[in-house]
Amino acid sequence: MKTHHYIFLTTLLFVIVFYDQNVGLNLGIIGIIYAVLTFFRTPERNRTKTFIFLFVTSIISSAAFAWYGDFPSFLAVVTSLLLLGYRFRNRRMKILLLVPVFVTNCFTEFFRILNFDAWLPKRNVSGLWQKTLAFVIIPLILISVFFGIYSAGSDHFANLFTNVELDVNFWQLFAMIVLGFFIAFNYWNFAVERFIYKSNRLLDNNFGEKDKIQKATYSFLDLDAERMSGVISLFALNILLVFFIITYNYEQFYESVKSPVKLSEETHERVNAVILSIIMSILVIMFYFKSNFNFDPKAGLMKMLAKVWIFLNAVLVISAMVKNSEYIINYGFTYKRLGVYAFLILALIGLVTTFIKIQKQKRNVFLFNTMAWYIYGVILVCSYINWGGIITSENMKRKDFALNYHKTQINFSEKQLLNYAEEHHNDALKSEILNLERVKFQKNETFLSQVLYYQNLK
Repeated sequence: MKTHHYIFLTTLLFVIVFYDQNVGLNLGIIGIIYAVLTFFRTPERNRTKTFIFLFVTSIISSAAFAWYGDFPSFLAVVTSLLLLGYRFRNRRMKILLLVPVFVTNCFTEFFRILNFDAWLPKRNVSGLWQKTLAFVIIPLILISVFFGIYSAGSDHFANLFTNVELDVNFWQLFAMIVLGFFIAFNYWNFAVERFIYKSNRLLDNNFGEKDKIQKATYSFLDLDAERMSGVISLFALNILLVFFIITYNYEQFYESVKSPVKLSEETHERVNAVILSIIMSILVIMFYFKSNFNFDPKAGLMKMLAKVWIFLNAVLVISAMVKNSEYIINYGFTYKRLGVYAFLILALIGLVTTFIKIQKQKRNVFLFNTMAWYIYGVILVCSYINWGGIITSENMKRKDFALNYHKTQINFSEKQLLNYAEEHHNDALKSEILNLERVKFQKNETFLSQVLYYQNLK
């Protein structure tokens, strides 16, 4: 099939599954359709390991949205399909350029649609297709649009057709066609502007030969002075960080026990300080190892000090993780406490990536190229796992289990709460869970609008 076939086919399928429906199972279905069509359309040479990985994650993300129907799974579907569509045509383009490609295509779509020769077949099409397009499709589209406009502007005009009963919401149908075509056109026929192609080489992970030449970064500071500045700064920062780790751990583990509210505030403040410290540490290392110092034979001491600083920062992150674990043991799981783990793990990965950058002499952009994939991985983990169910099932083991909190504030906790009701022979609680507004709403949805998680509650 040609590009226009994919555009029209997926537009039609989009209208079929979304017309007069809420978002639910239909988005999972359309996501799987897009992923499968992309796989078969992709040339063999572009089916790299990365492409196969993105194909699998697109399928799983679509299934996750069909099951949960929440924002994390929606974000996973959108991100996975955008990356998949991006990779099926550009296997060497860096994923950091996906955002500018997406933005430019959204703004230029109208003009690209009008450039019919670029996406419609240039050869003469069959007479039947010409007649269908010219005599049926185009007139129907124009009549539908202007019928809606005239009906909105004149009650008498609209009343002429009161006896004609068509169970069709023309405005919604028109909106679905436009939205479906917008998505399909940008997915199957996106353009990468020349300036973006040229920017791709700026995101290479490895240094060029000219970057290895030993020269001063600034005209007012020679190479030896700059190198010594790095040594002194990193040595001083290492000493400072050692004292901070000592005081930080003393405050966390040896000071008098505080109230839960005060402890919560201090824990989050300290974690924020740790994350900010890690970010600043990475920026300092990026500053000193942005170019020729990676290849400077006299920079051995500075490299060693940088690696020691990375190690000490990792110790700081692990200390924060231990404190967060203690906090969870004492007061239970919440979304925020799990989120702290996610940020700290990303910080630890950032430190390891920075160490690899120094060890393997990579450019600073290597950090951004690598961390972009890890952030995508976090999105996938957030969408695939029922964290609300885990929080509820773990907190149920506690004597101070807050039933009402988990019933109203924790998502997808209904199955665990139903098990809890059965274990405690609490029929009233079971009935209450099954009659929650969100549960009743989802169970009454039409097939394509269903969120499958709620259909399995009994």
